[in-house]
Amino acid sequence: MGSRKGSGFAGVGVAIVTPFQDGKLDVKRLQEQIDFQITSGVTFLVPVGTTGESPTLSHDEHERVISEVVQAARGRCKVMAGTGSNCTAEALRLTRWAAKEGADASLQVAPYYNKPTQRGFYEHFKAIALEVGIPHCVYNIPGRSAKNIEPETIAKLSELPNITMVKEATGSLDQCSQILNSTNLTVLSGDDSLTLPMMSIGAEGVISVAGNIVPGDLLAMVRAALAGEFVKAAQLHHKLFPLCRDMLSLATNPIPVKGAMKLLGRDTGELRLPMTELEPKEFEQLQQTLKRYGLLG
Repeated sequence: MGSRKGSGFAGVGVAIVTPFQDGKLDVKRLQEQIDFQITSGVTFLVPVGTTGESPTLSHDEHERVISEVVQAARGRCKVMAGTGSNCTAEALRLTRWAAKEGADASLQVAPYYNKPTQRGFYEHFKAIALEVGIPHCVYNIPGRSAKNIEPETIAKLSELPNITMVKEATGSLDQCSQILNSTNLTVLSGDDSLTLPMMSIGAEGVISVAGNIVPGDLLAMVRAALAGEFVKAAQLHHKLFPLCRDMLSLATNPIPVKGAMKLLGRDTGELRLPMTELEPKEFEQLQQTLKRYGLLG
């Protein structure tokens, strides 16, 4: 496993939320959350991804969150900054900013809404890779982007030296297998509940949402799998699975995880429109889920 291009990021990355207070970025709370994750021992942080509500951040806020996370994590933890866009020029601008600030890698989501052809996907990611020299992780999530980056396209992208990773969120173990079979890229799970199944065929970790609240258990599972201790890893998977299933199925990410962090006293739970908080019945279900896991008394 250690021979793959992006194996320096093997482990647990956490797609951190962006905290708000009265509609504004809460930098103090952001720094608290960074410290919590680093103390927990996570491999890397992923600011301003989908979980970080990047679609509703202004350009200035997007850049500031990247800068704050890089500065707070420097020397303690790697940072993979979310800098993707459905506009190649915008993705380039944000990725240049992240590299300038000292990010260790970028997360490049598949261009969404405009649904490029496979050639369009290739040219988009190639333009970013050629322009900005840090490692890049291609993020394939058809459920949000409305189109799959086909394995053949990913194989072609893998020939570019600094495209080193794929965040695989297609939900298809066959696609994961094909990428691992045909490339030397490091594959990271984009679905918490599929992390262990994907690692059983060669993936090397996860970019996690649930890691915002239970990074320690995720780390234990991923480390066990990386060490080949799959009986122990399976036990941890089955502990985590009901939490991931019952929390993340309540509403679109990051609505449930922000609700969980509010219940745990680690965030205001505030979201930006068009994202809205859980309904009272859903919030009660979330409380029960956290209680069953042992996170609430």
